[in-house]
Amino acid sequence: MRATAKICGLSTPETLDAAIGGGASHVGFVFFPPSPRTLTLEQAAMLAARTPDTVGRVGVFVDPDDELLNGAIAAGRLSAVQLHKTAPERIAAIRARLSGIEVWAAIAVKTRADLDPARRLHGIVDRVLYDAKTPDGASLPGGMGLRFDWTLLRGFNHPLPWALSGGLDAGNVAEAIGTTGATLVDVSSGVERTPGTKDVDKIAAFLKAVAS
Repeated sequence: MRATAKICGLSTPETLDAAIGGGASHVGFVFFPPSPRTLTLEQAAMLAARTPDTVGRVGVFVDPDDELLNGAIAAGRLSAVQLHKTAPERIAAIRARLSGIEVWAAIAVKTRADLDPARRLHGIVDRVLYDAKTPDGASLPGGMGLRFDWTLLRGFNHPLPWALSGGLDAGNVAEAIGTTGATLVDVSSGVERTPGTKDVDKIAAFLKAVAS
């Protein structure tokens, strides 16, 4: 099965268009104020209006409250919500009140044991996102250019559809796909000039590497 890609943390029309034009299956809009990639609801609405319905619009959140979720879902016309650092009970509550919107949960990985929480999310989420575990005390749950040992995923019996994230870029994504068998990869900092500033050429190169 051919791999596809989500370009996350988009914030400008030019970089959004580069992602869509390059063949991204999903685009990510961040709703987390400490992140340099965070969007206002007005920015999200503008970007959503440029995004065709054939491309998934994924909102990225860190343990959000209902007010933020409701506003972002409406403004961003979200097809999925991606939850970081959110307890399974809260994820289940969010899932119960959403209709027609996928729920993804990020799992921070450093060791093989870190994969086990995916099993507890079966029936609660539609997809898990394996991301590199950030250092203790880090202000962001991801988007820091960190990667984990991809061989940890070899032989793992995935209980759910999944995506691979963490430290990916045009130079290593082919290796990552080959090592893990990922059919969806997620990139943010790997296609940036500086934190929060995407680069259209890096987006194009990343998507070309995924397609190859």
